[in-house]
Amino acid sequence: MKKTLAVLTLSVQMISAQNIAQKLDKATKDLMESSGAVSSGLSFYVTDENGTLIYEYQGNKGLSTASTQKVFTAAAALETLGKDYTFKTTAGYSGNLTSGTLNGDLIISSNGDPTLGSWRYEACKPENFKKKFIEALKSSGIKKITGNLVIDDSYFDHQTIPGGWPWDDLGNYYGAGVWGVNWRENQFDIHINGTEFKGFSYPLENIKWLNDLKAGGSSDQSLIFTAPHSEVALINGTLPAGKTVTVSGSLPNPPLQLGTEVGQWLKESGIEISGKAVTASQLELEGKSAPAAAKNTILTYQSPTLDKIVYWFLRKSVNLYGETLIKTLGKEKKGNSSFKNGVAYLKEFWKSKGINPNMINFADGSGLSPQNYVAAKAEVQALLYAKKQSWFDAYYDGFPVQENGMKMKSGTMRDTKSFAGYHTAKDGKKYTFSIIINNYQGSGNAELQKILNVLK
Repeated sequence: MKKTLAVLTLSVQMISAQNIAQKLDKATKDLMESSGAVSSGLSFYVTDENGTLIYEYQGNKGLSTASTQKVFTAAAALETLGKDYTFKTTAGYSGNLTSGTLNGDLIISSNGDPTLGSWRYEACKPENFKKKFIEALKSSGIKKITGNLVIDDSYFDHQTIPGGWPWDDLGNYYGAGVWGVNWRENQFDIHINGTEFKGFSYPLENIKWLNDLKAGGSSDQSLIFTAPHSEVALINGTLPAGKTVTVSGSLPNPPLQLGTEVGQWLKESGIEISGKAVTASQLELEGKSAPAAAKNTILTYQSPTLDKIVYWFLRKSVNLYGETLIKTLGKEKKGNSSFKNGVAYLKEFWKSKGINPNMINFADGSGLSPQNYVAAKAEVQALLYAKKQSWFDAYYDGFPVQENGMKMKSGTMRDTKSFAGYHTAKDGKKYTFSIIINNYQGSGNAELQKILNVLK
């Protein structure tokens, strides 16, 4: 009797899987035959919770994936660095401290903490760091500084932006680069009415603006252009007339921005400094010697743990976090923080987990580069691997719930849309899936969600 029941149960499961596969096939082919989709690329792969294939449509085909690329970076970082990993920012000084006078430099350095000054975590907000920093200075007895305020941004190499990122993206908040010292997530906001600047979220250091904005339309169609170390920024495009809109850009020199703000904190606190705020990069550009290392540490400021960073990395798709993780993986596993080394490690990591390297051609850690080419099957394999690991809860928690009610990471670029995630259907069946479409001229978001709704 038990044997008969088991066979019957298996038969029902097989019929159900076949029915789902047929519905997915119809929905997928309807999309591909619709207007504007004939020449598109689509990669789609669905399994059950055990990894048994339910449906595949060109699952091995590598396509530009946009932000679902983050599922690879987040998982590799959690396993390699550990969910309790933290970044550190330190303040210290060189020279000698005598009777309240520091005859030397005040030095702030970091190993690339992307959360320093971030508004996402209470402990990391600028005012919190300021409070801790000033308290540390006063506790150490420093009242006067004869040297410079040095922001040592030398932990990572000089390349702050991955090769292949579009120029249109670099100056916007989601195109922020990665520095050895990051500050306020390397982002600023401009409040603009029509074409007129009304103010900034905080005073910016050494930036001159070229404003080619036009008033028009009903939504923000503006672009900001900045480049690392540049003092010139451009904004163009259109903004609605008659109302104030907030536009977010990326800082061209976050370490210098931090140095300027810290200099102001010193002034407000009555701590005199004879020198100026400089960065290690700036000294190098000027042909000067690298700053002396801090011999005395007065403050060690830790980031939130990696699981909390990964949460926001996935939940709000913070590209800065992904590229910081790539540089950190390169530095820690290959001894070099270049994007090239970090990306190479990421590919080696997933190859070691059984993913065909021909299905994962990474160009960065966030998916912003259109030169990322990944197959849906590879994304599903990464998701299934993560599900078996001790850190999975932290990983899964970061996946947002999309408008169709499914828990999945999304990706969006011009003519590119993707989703990857996990879903439990009303009948209790669990699915792991990835779907990517390129060069689709319609509403890729709505059309792909329509296909995925079959799993509900």
